[in-house]
Amino acid sequence: MNYKERYQILFNKINQYNTTEGIGITRIAYTSEEQTCTHAFMRMCKLENMDIRMDACGNVIARREGKQNSLPPVVMGSHLDTVYQGGQYDGVVGVTAALEVVKRLNEKGIETEHPIEIISFACEESARFGVSTVGSKAMAGLIDKEKYRNLQDRDGITMEKAFSLCALDFDSIHEASRVNEQFKAFFELHIEQGPILINNQKKIGIVTGIAAPVRLIIKIIGKASHSGTTPMDMRQDALLGAAEIALALEKVAKHEQKNGTVATVGVMDIQAGAMNVVPGEVEMKVDIRSTSIESRDTVLNELYETISLVKNKRNLDIQSTVISKEEPALLSSELNETLTNICEEKGYPFQLMPSGAGHDAMNMAKLCPTGLIFIPSVDGLSHHPNEYTDIDDILMGIDILEEAILHYAKK
Repeated sequence: MNYKERYQILFNKINQYNTTEGIGITRIAYTSEEQTCTHAFMRMCKLENMDIRMDACGNVIARREGKQNSLPPVVMGSHLDTVYQGGQYDGVVGVTAALEVVKRLNEKGIETEHPIEIISFACEESARFGVSTVGSKAMAGLIDKEKYRNLQDRDGITMEKAFSLCALDFDSIHEASRVNEQFKAFFELHIEQGPILINNQKKIGIVTGIAAPVRLIIKIIGKASHSGTTPMDMRQDALLGAAEIALALEKVAKHEQKNGTVATVGVMDIQAGAMNVVPGEVEMKVDIRSTSIESRDTVLNELYETISLVKNKRNLDIQSTVISKEEPALLSSELNETLTNICEEKGYPFQLMPSGAGHDAMNMAKLCPTGLIFIPSVDGLSHHPNEYTDIDDILMGIDILEEAILHYAKK
């Protein structure tokens, strides 16, 4: 069996864990499907003679021992959870690619000086609780336990309860921190999730920095009333207030797009909504991100001003809560030089580029030199059932990942 056939089988095995039939992949963090997939991956690593453990946050760490196990490990990984009705490739490629690298090393009988680790990070996606990269944040000692504890999913299940249902103790999440350990390097292979590589006819993106999001929950409280008997000038319409805020957010984000800044209202829930009821309460979830903190904060401050204006203009009660605010991450120039040399030696078309999407790599960059490798996303699609990356492009990324791991782990 060649590399391509073997990798396709591995990829398909992971993606059989899915709660939706025919409409993308749904494998939400800390659900039974995601946990079943995670434990299946642990068994796959065990078959490659790796030592496996799950930490207090639900991160899986699989370790391949080196000749000198006291040396800091060289680490690679990504995540297995998805958004609702997402694609097959986001996260999964990085985890399965890491396992394929270990398979190749075992097949070739290569022993490295440094140990090698694969990490499958828990809860990378914000789909369930509105906060992303939970597992890598915990590993980097960045978790605000009390802020996260009572965050709820769409079914009213708190993060603390979700942990309990997975036999994890939320109060022990700090034990996942590895800030006192040493790492040689961390690499993540990921689909680009955008159109730049495809449009520029490049096969590899070497990421220089990762944009950081600020995320908010905004509750707009007006007064529910009968749509037929309440005059237009006597309404306290929470939905129209939310719409005005959303449009103002779009306007200021467009003004800041020269800095690569974007803003999104991804959720707008009407509480007890009905066609014949003036909406009395709306909850919005807002994501603002940029590689420029100054530009991002400009958008955030404009949002606050708009909230104040809409509140007074429409006689609404508006409450905003920041649930996460992260810093942009600059990635290792040394690792990027190594990745550049590998691409040049192999003749793979590449480019240096920033990442607009957040990744576990941005938290690992606080622990050690970190590299992020992108491969093309057809049509720039991601977080979508039609997300697609050609397997030959994945294998090209795995080739680079293998060489990088060998360079730092040393044969």
